[in-house]
Amino acid sequence: MSDGVPESILARTARGASWVIAWRMMTRLLGLASTLVLVRLLPPGDFGLVALATAFALALDVCLAIGVEDQIVRAQDPHPALYDTAFTLNLLRSFVVGGLIAIAAGPAAGFFGEPRLEPVLLALAVSAALSGATNVGVADFRRRLMFNKEFQLQFVPRLAGIVVTVVGAWVLRSHWALVLGILTNRLGIVAMSHLLHPYRPRLSLSAWRDLAGVSCWAWAISIVTLVRDRADSMVIGRILGPTPLGIYAVGVEVAVLPTTEMVDPICRACMPSFAASLRGGSAELKSSYLRIVALTALLTLPAGVGVSLVAGPVVALAFGPAWLEAAPLVTILGIACTLTLFGNVSAALLSAKTMLRGIFGVTAASAALRVVLLLVLTPAYGLLGAGIAVGAAVVAEHVVLVACALRLLQLPLRQFLACIQRPALATAVMAVLLWASGLGWTAPPEAAATAARMLLVSIPLGVVSFTAMLATAWFAAGCPAGAEADMIGLLRRMGGRVLRQRLGAVRQG
Repeated sequence: MSDGVPESILARTARGASWVIAWRMMTRLLGLASTLVLVRLLPPGDFGLVALATAFALALDVCLAIGVEDQIVRAQDPHPALYDTAFTLNLLRSFVVGGLIAIAAGPAAGFFGEPRLEPVLLALAVSAALSGATNVGVADFRRRLMFNKEFQLQFVPRLAGIVVTVVGAWVLRSHWALVLGILTNRLGIVAMSHLLHPYRPRLSLSAWRDLAGVSCWAWAISIVTLVRDRADSMVIGRILGPTPLGIYAVGVEVAVLPTTEMVDPICRACMPSFAASLRGGSAELKSSYLRIVALTALLTLPAGVGVSLVAGPVVALAFGPAWLEAAPLVTILGIACTLTLFGNVSAALLSAKTMLRGIFGVTAASAALRVVLLLVLTPAYGLLGAGIAVGAAVVAEHVVLVACALRLLQLPLRQFLACIQRPALATAVMAVLLWASGLGWTAPPEAAATAARMLLVSIPLGVVSFTAMLATAWFAAGCPAGAEADMIGLLRRMGGRVLRQRLGAVRQG
């Protein structure tokens, strides 16, 4: 087996993911900072109201999603008619979605017993209609792994939206600040898409046959993904009301932060990388899959388990007494969402192989399981029951996705487990040490000062214990090829690139 192809796939994925991670981390940090301000300016009910409206609007939006951008990404040499047809279909879809949201605004407000919901939904209807003007040519950024352009496309509108939200909350002291932020972000993406890509749209449906087959499955996946992802908001909003839903939304935001900010970018880069590698042999693809999984585990296992361990003091310090019910949610979902790294990389592989029917089946089963568990556990146990329901469904879904990928690649389970054994061992040692010392999986402390002291001790202790155990296990194994060696190699290449850029700047100066 040649080492060149796996190195190439891994390097392409790492380079693309580094840009997406940078974008996600910066926007998440800005978002977290804005949340810390907003929770002191707005009550939980305002967060719950906007979360409910957004969930309802996204439900209709996803119901008509057609996934044309992914087909452009998969295409070896997409022709201009494909772009024009994709743009036209997206434009028509956005107008239909906007109209449906506007029509449903009044009935939705009556169904949820919240009259403030109707004007918020009308504003989101305008946002949905305007989104159709987004330049579909930006799909080229993913196809060509130009994630530096995606960074610009997403970051500037996100920053503008956060600024508008915070200023609006300070001035208005109402949920409309959150709505204005959403509208600003949406309009910013439309504007940036035309500034960054030279494609100029023309109305045409001449290439609809090229999009019809794959788009049908993409649409079906979008529907079941919508049910899966929005079931919690709908059930909690209906059974418990806007205030518990606001607490739940903030808890989920904290729980998924460490994993999604690394897993999602890596998977976003994985899919075009896997698609580009399909011309190679199966041995190269197997090696690349295992190495990407191992490298991702090295980054996300300690982060996801770590946030679960310190959920109590984090919620107490960051959000205050009104939000303490979010701590158990962070504990449960922090662990469950850590496992998404394996399933999402597997789903990227299946998508690159255009195995959309299998992805649909797994997602549909997960959505059904989540809805059933939510309906059973939420009325009985409140927010804690909702957290258990979602966590169990997440774990089940991603175990099945991994099994599908291993079957596709004809990889034995022991080989998959072997590639993540050292990061898993180091994470387990970190968790046991923090739990035994009374710093992990504790109830939220009453005083903010106590929470701050706990975090000042637990975070460095967790980092040191994980790193020490990982290094010990790697050296004891004879420093074999794997996640640790790949991480060192990537850091060296990144350092060399930065050094060359610095030297070039000095010479030009």
